[in-house]
Amino acid sequence: MKLEFEPIQPTPGSSFTLLHYTQAQDRDILWHYHPEYELVYIPEGSGRRHIGQHFSRYSGGELVFMGPNLPHLSFSYEQQGAFEQIVLQLREDFLGENFLHRPELAAVQQLFHRSRQGLSFGPATRAAVGATLRQMLTQPAPVRLLTLLQLLYHLAEAPDATELHAALGVSGTQELEQQRLRQVYQHIEQHYAEPVTVQQLADLTALTVPAFCRFFKKMTGQTLTSFLQEYRISQARLLLLQGLPVTEVSLASGFNNLSHFNRTFRKLTGQSPTAYRQQQTA
Repeated sequence: MKLEFEPIQPTPGSSFTLLHYTQAQDRDILWHYHPEYELVYIPEGSGRRHIGQHFSRYSGGELVFMGPNLPHLSFSYEQQGAFEQIVLQLREDFLGENFLHRPELAAVQQLFHRSRQGLSFGPATRAAVGATLRQMLTQPAPVRLLTLLQLLYHLAEAPDATELHAALGVSGTQELEQQRLRQVYQHIEQHYAEPVTVQQLADLTALTVPAFCRFFKKMTGQTLTSFLQEYRISQARLLLLQGLPVTEVSLASGFNNLSHFNRTFRKLTGQSPTAYRQQQTA
């Protein structure tokens, strides 16, 4: 099974991603990785647990916390019939570069470190954290953020966490590729509102333009153009919820042509920018 990179964007209006699936879905991406930490809650049922070099099965539900770039199999794989999962994804710096270095968060910092091996939690923690995740689905953004901090501390103090020893050894070539991809992401995050060229990113990663294009396609499964479009539209969705005029959102998210922005937004979301905002704020 081919290992694929999964690009993840925060939920609009939030600094992290919270997703709720109520049925098993056939996914294009099965065996995959991403730079975000991921918490997966499955309230009931059984299935395959394949995380890094760890292979096992879970039953009675699952709660697992995985560190960045840890390959894992989609939990909906081979699932049929009723299936539910809540997925929370966040970057280590989702509240700022030095967020985890606050003395009050020493236990959470250790939790993040342990998650690089994969952590599975017992029934007591699974039930408590699962209930908290359900609350977060309907909470307004500021309350949801405070709840997340409490949830992370709960996980950090949980006595029923089991390390899965899932971390894979990474070759020098793989480490270099991941480092290059992080550089590309950082550049796009900082400059997406400006023109971003293949030449810039090729120079940044010390590759020729053809070599960079092959590298980026291999690591993400996308061309740079399609990735930039998805990233910019994701940012546009956040800006629209702040009440900015559509013309300002277009420019601020990296589109210098309003017609192109509207076409791209509709292609990726199925809605016009105005209709999207009306639906989200209704």
